[in-house]
Amino acid sequence: MVSAVAAHFLLFLISVNLIPTTPIVEQRPFQAVDGGVGVALGKSRKRVFPVVHVQETNPVLEAYGYCNTPNHTEQAWEGHSPADYKLLAVHVMIRHGDRYPLYSIPKTKRPAIDCTLSSSRTPTHPLLDSFVRHMAQGGQGHWESPLGSLPRLPNHNVCEIGELTQTGVVQHLRNGQLLHHGYKGHNLLPSDWSPRQLWLETTGKSRTLQSGLAFLHGFLPDFDWTKLTVRHQWSTLFCGAACDCPSRNRYLEEEQRRQYQLRVANAELERTYVDMARTLGVPTRQLRAANPIDSLLCHLCHGLSFPCVTTGDSTGCLTMAQFTAIRRHQLNDEVDKRRAGLYHKYAVLAMYPYLNRTASKLERVAKNSEAGRQPRATGEEIFTLSSAHDVTMAPLLSALGLEEARFPRFAARVVFELWKSPSPAQPQQQQKKKGGKVKDGEPFVRVLYNGEDVTFHTTFCRSQDRHVHQPLCPLKNFVSFVRRDMFSVVNATSYQGACFKRTG
Repeated sequence: MVSAVAAHFLLFLISVNLIPTTPIVEQRPFQAVDGGVGVALGKSRKRVFPVVHVQETNPVLEAYGYCNTPNHTEQAWEGHSPADYKLLAVHVMIRHGDRYPLYSIPKTKRPAIDCTLSSSRTPTHPLLDSFVRHMAQGGQGHWESPLGSLPRLPNHNVCEIGELTQTGVVQHLRNGQLLHHGYKGHNLLPSDWSPRQLWLETTGKSRTLQSGLAFLHGFLPDFDWTKLTVRHQWSTLFCGAACDCPSRNRYLEEEQRRQYQLRVANAELERTYVDMARTLGVPTRQLRAANPIDSLLCHLCHGLSFPCVTTGDSTGCLTMAQFTAIRRHQLNDEVDKRRAGLYHKYAVLAMYPYLNRTASKLERVAKNSEAGRQPRATGEEIFTLSSAHDVTMAPLLSALGLEEARFPRFAARVVFELWKSPSPAQPQQQQKKKGGKVKDGEPFVRVLYNGEDVTFHTTFCRSQDRHVHQPLCPLKNFVSFVRRDMFSVVNATSYQGACFKRTG
């Protein structure tokens, strides 16, 4: 049976005479970062953001992509490497999965969604039942405060505000399983992995904690709780002890002013809010403060009719056209945000602590893998999982220079892979360094977004030649970018210099 929202959407498409768009040149298709299909020109896979002739992005179709409904067709390029390269470490940042709205629309009923978990309800996953059983053993794990007091599973018959849904759990079980299959041939984590080799961190929200646990169960089914420490990040920027940055806050304030000015200049958006408020019988400012798009997205993603209210003998409902107007403004705001550049400056300073920590960990693993070095008995951090929010992942993408990437959908993932190239195929006497050690392979990094390789779209590797003899990006590029180069956008050479720079 077609849901009311889906039926309304079909009528909407007919009414505005939307025409499906296809690329003019179709050669080798691949899954683009927004979940659609892109086209690579020639033999290079560098065009992850293909340049194709398309009409303006349809806001409703884009919103369905944001929902990220679990399916079995998505490809994942994690773990795909050139021959003889060795995988050394993987760092993953995820956005939490599908959640119940954070805001409610005045005078309307809350969406009727069950937040308990049941394999008899769709969407489901083969690991769902074992996930529920395994979470019951979580008391054996080590929990940083206040995470131990949070529920490990969504558990309300009627979802509470911001609660992870079954869809959100399934999204991350699937994400973890995709990486499990992608890396299983690389022996990333040994069967007797030590507590130091696996790092899990999350903010203090149940939806991020539960998303991280679902991902980890998909990646490492029935993991040993006694080895796991679940670490708390108090800031959504994962900035740890380096969160003090006055310049970052100023850039964010300027960006928020830009957003406000764009909104008040949008006459269509203002008419839309007035019409919606009239339908609901509330002041326009009250409706706007309720952020109705958050709830409407939930209705859309779960196939529910948009909310209605009854006044006297008449019933009024919010419409797909109103939803479309708000989403269209959000898409236009993304374009204007890139043009203004304020958000990018904010993002560079916001994500430096996380990126610096990632670069340091990758450096340690790379050095530990050098020929002749004695590895630590407890090992290095081989697999790191950071469970975060859209306000974490969006600045991460911007800081990396992935400005054209779509806004992070539910259960989006960014993956950093550390690889070591084969040792040079030269006579042994030519490989020797001082001290008689044989020269080892070089470390390389690869960045993926939602399973697609975006390495050569990042700022630190965009100008790097990609060829058969060097198909990945040198780790030194990433380290130099994080430690120095990324601050050029704010006319500085260091984080401290950028954060505390005096303004005229």
